[in-house]
Amino acid sequence: MALLDITSLRVELPGTARPVLDGVSLTVAAGEVVALVGESGSGKSVTARAALGLFPPRARITGDVRVDGTSLVGGSAADLSAVRSGKASMIFQDPRAGINPVRRIGDFLTESLRLSEGWSKGRAEARAAELLTAVGMPDPPRHLRQYPHELSGGMLQRVMIAGALAAEPALLLCDEPTTALDVTTQAEILAVLGRLQRERGLGMLLITHDIDLAAATSDRIYVMYAGRIVETATAAELFAAPRHPYTRGLLESTPTLDGPLVRLTPVPGVPLGLLESTPGCAFMPRCRHATAGLCDQGPPPLETYGTGAATAACWRAHEPLHTQEAER
Repeated sequence: MALLDITSLRVELPGTARPVLDGVSLTVAAGEVVALVGESGSGKSVTARAALGLFPPRARITGDVRVDGTSLVGGSAADLSAVRSGKASMIFQDPRAGINPVRRIGDFLTESLRLSEGWSKGRAEARAAELLTAVGMPDPPRHLRQYPHELSGGMLQRVMIAGALAAEPALLLCDEPTTALDVTTQAEILAVLGRLQRERGLGMLLITHDIDLAAATSDRIYVMYAGRIVETATAAELFAAPRHPYTRGLLESTPTLDGPLVRLTPVPGVPLGLLESTPGCAFMPRCRHATAGLCDQGPPPLETYGTGAATAACWRAHEPLHTQEAER
């Protein structure tokens, strides 16, 4: 049984032309790192929040979301509380928005332990100090007395990681945890996350728009566009033979530090908004390989190819790569 199992999840909001999420299926096993990649507005964060039962107000929801076997769609308050307090935790991309600026770091880290677990103040503070040590922060007693404005962005993100680990979750949801940080600090935070994931055997869902980062840190990658999963594969297979034109576009628009200098090719156009819809493939208006009469016949299903472990939602995914390359 998967630690996180999202099945055919559809999230619709009033006044929109298309669903926010349209039939999303995704799994994360214990000890596995899975990346969810896509441009802003593709539905990545909504998918991650669904793993905590956090859906947009007034949303119409169908499908299923299970964390360690507990269903969150239509689940009871007790089920939601059990998942949020002990089975799954989330690290958000902006730590300054996630920590009360007028309370000390120690208050942030001990509050859930004292209220949810019933720990004494001394025991909770000792646990908080252990967590700060685990995420690489020196002198934990001093940091517990500090306020958020006294710490850098990188240090605050370490505090957020410590807070997410306080209840010993089995599933860690990381919503672009390094977006607001400089490159050096990004590497340090990712190293901390990777070490803690391996040491604790956590299942991890990493939300990112950086496909190179996803390949370097993840076992499997899901690519999302306009609320749908359009391709899944292992990192190695995705880079070696991407089948969906959107995935290929993300790879071609990413600069590299080694190899020959090549001109980057941006993905043309803009992502499909919630007030827009298309009768066929949602990526068709931006696709260099779109074929009239084929790509406009309806949304392509997510089908397997290759060894069967990878999937792509493209009417032309089964064509040899060189056939599509020759059309450029």
